[in-house]
Amino acid sequence: MAGEPHQSDCLFCKIVAGEVPATIVRESETTVAFRDINPQAPTHVLVIPKAHYPDAAALAAAAPELAADVLREAGQVAADEKVDGTGYRIVFNTGTGAGQTVWHAHAHVLGGRGLNWPPG
Repeated sequence: MAGEPHQSDCLFCKIVAGEVPATIVRESETTVAFRDINPQAPTHVLVIPKAHYPDAAALAAAAPELAADVLREAGQVAADEKVDGTGYRIVFNTGTGAGQTVWHAHAHVLGGRGLNWPPG
């Protein structure tokens, strides 16, 4: 798996390593999906690459196939959570100004309620 090695100070790397508990809902060879501890919708699951990339832009630039894995798994989460028929949102917050607080690329899968546009 490409990417930076496990970052000892990264919360999501610790979840991947099993050092921090999480409610895992899906796992593939390259990704882990788990429930957000502060859900913003009835369905709020994070999908992360197991390899460490600081944000979505770095992930897409360095490993587009892994970025595709994250998106594919996000779609599977939506199907598993039964929000694929009613609509769901996949969000990558990139940078502090956009609300990124954990510097490990991750997609939020949100659904189960109306999601207004524009977000914010």
